[in-house]
Amino acid sequence: MENREVVIIGAGTAGLTALSQVRKRTDDFVLINDGPYGTTCARVGCMPSKALIEAAGVRHKTRLQGEMGLKQSEEPGVVGSMVMERVRRLRDRFVGGVLEATDGLGEKNIPGRAVILAPGLVEVNGRRISARNLILAPGSTPVVPAPWAQFAGHMLTSDTLFEIEDLPESLAVIGLGAIGLEMAQAMSRLGVRVEGFDAAPTIAGITDPMVAKRAVDILGREFPIHLETKVDLSKNGESVDVGGTVFQKILVAVGRKPNISGLGLENLGVPLDARGLPRVNPLTMQVANLRVFLAGDANGRAPVLHEAADDGFIAGRNAFEETPREYCRRARLGIVFTSPDIAVAGMRFSETDIEAVAVGEADFAGQGRAMTAGENHGLLRVYADTETGQILGSEMVAPHGEHIAHLLAWAIQQKLTVSDALRMPFYHPVVEEGLRGALRNAAARMKTRPDEIGLCPGPPVE
Repeated sequence: MENREVVIIGAGTAGLTALSQVRKRTDDFVLINDGPYGTTCARVGCMPSKALIEAAGVRHKTRLQGEMGLKQSEEPGVVGSMVMERVRRLRDRFVGGVLEATDGLGEKNIPGRAVILAPGLVEVNGRRISARNLILAPGSTPVVPAPWAQFAGHMLTSDTLFEIEDLPESLAVIGLGAIGLEMAQAMSRLGVRVEGFDAAPTIAGITDPMVAKRAVDILGREFPIHLETKVDLSKNGESVDVGGTVFQKILVAVGRKPNISGLGLENLGVPLDARGLPRVNPLTMQVANLRVFLAGDANGRAPVLHEAADDGFIAGRNAFEETPREYCRRARLGIVFTSPDIAVAGMRFSETDIEAVAVGEADFAGQGRAMTAGENHGLLRVYADTETGQILGSEMVAPHGEHIAHLLAWAIQQKLTVSDALRMPFYHPVVEEGLRGALRNAAARMKTRPDEIGLCPGPPVE
């Protein structure tokens, strides 16, 4: 039996980030990975999806030519095979960059399915390896309801979508979270007949009712959205019938689940929840008091790249601490790359005490810079403590919301107040002026309205 200081299971974002920390401290490690190498983001998530979204956005922009006084020609045609070939070409480049992290590992890199036999013991390919520290980062996989397996020939998931050779003629998107919404809008803009379905009463997890309604109103102009809908599937020749409408393909985007089947978490000797997961300290990534750290999408905490990377960093560092150290986590930041963007920073509306919160909002219908770009639609809502003025959170559907959400997340992490933020510079004309409008609106609802320009400290200059 082999003995190692550290065994890392999984070569996704969390596993590779942990690896980078481990390699700085020891050569006594192995990395075990089952399936394709390369992160979820690079292979099947953030990056190939953005390549498709950008192609769709370029085509969609041509619809503004007439309004802007430009000579209009025919709407550009779409060669689906070329669109998808470019997506894969860029995807392969992103994956190639990720794979450089495993270059030169040699025998320390073990392809295979690891099984935990005990807290410090794993088996892979018939080899048993004892580990003082075990970092688990096996990632996640798309959820596909078992009864839908019969539609496999018509079904796409985020893991298979980017492998199709051409765009489908029609697509039913089941699940309107981040992946479902982004792909539904992109496909619609590329000329695919799209309809979206979700059992929830809202889209993208929005909890602010006003933002939720605005988001559905805006995106619903591009493709039909069916909420609070139980989806019934049946075969119809070479197509699939979804609630009475026939589609060539269906995209199942109802979520992802931790990739823990057969991993042997039950052999850790700690309680598991209904998902089959042990409790993990989010500040240390430690499982119970074991020398076991569960990082990334597999822990079910926050399945986004920057959080997975932080998980891996913390796990990699704590593998070398006698007593694992607690690391502060970043303010929540989540972005859905639709047009306009849907985003959350800090607390969601549903998490606030509405009686103690001043809500400021900005409607982008009349926002100057957004109007010039033909993007003047959206709603930003900011939540601040009525007493202290501290900015607590925000939900939005807004043009360039990805940038506004970053500003708010930074402000929230720094515990800035509405007054602090209003004293920051806002250039004119920029879309970020919508944030200033929302902050002013919140300030008007606070017990003490702050000045936007602070006095200089010290005596006045004569």
